[in-house]
Amino acid sequence: GEPETPVDMETISLDPEAEDVDLNHFRIGKIEGFEVLKKVKTLCLRQNLIKRIENLEQLQTLRELDLYDNQIRKIENLESLVELEILDISFNVLRHIEGLDRLTQLKKLFLVNNKISKIENLSNLQMLQMLELGSNRIRAIENIDALANLDSLFLGKNKITKLQNLDALTNLTVLSIQNNRLTKIEGLQSLVNLRELYLSHNGIEVIEGLENNNKLTMLDIASNRIKKIENIGHLTELQEFWVSSLKGL
Repeated sequence: GEPETPVDMETISLDPEAEDVDLNHFRIGKIEGFEVLKKVKTLCLRQNLIKRIENLEQLQTLRELDLYDNQIRKIENLESLVELEILDISFNVLRHIEGLDRLTQLKKLFLVNNKISKIENLSNLQMLQMLELGSNRIRAIENIDALANLDSLFLGKNKITKLQNLDALTNLTVLSIQNNRLTKIEGLQSLVNLRELYLSHNGIEVIEGLENNNKLTMLDIASNRIKKIENIGHLTELQEFWVSSLKGL
């Protein structure tokens, strides 16, 4: 099809009193003219044609910013949005995690389906509860020691080869690393509050390393190379256990 033509922003009327502004799929090509929003708390700009994060400095009341499915290449110009709690820049063309240092109130960060190859620059986000980095190019779990309040970590569809550097995440209840390159269950000793563990579609051969994860209610290890069920007798809270047909039996 033809490339979409960006809309003329002057044809969009914004209510200065609005707290929730939803401009989903409006063909917006450039962020401009939003200064009038004096009370805005949530701004949704999903599925537009935005190439750059800009001109949001005035929106200091903003709590939630949704830029899902645009053409953004860089996380920038967010420094003044210090009240921001939820940020979604999924389905863009980001290569780096950056520009977030001032967003110390951030609770949820979604950067799914970008071109990110490294977990970095998150150490100031100590309030973060949910981090979703699925469908990127990440090779290692690293640089997350500061995220002591993290509740959910999603790293599905990356290129991660080893479960490591998770010790600081003692409050984690959900860990999802499906569709990666893991071969061993390890590094989970400190995750004593873990309730849901998703490890399907990897190369794991043995069920092990879950000695301290007594609170698990959900364990998904389907589509691995596991030959027998073992080392889960102590998981008395387990309600769902997903495993594929066992190879060689």
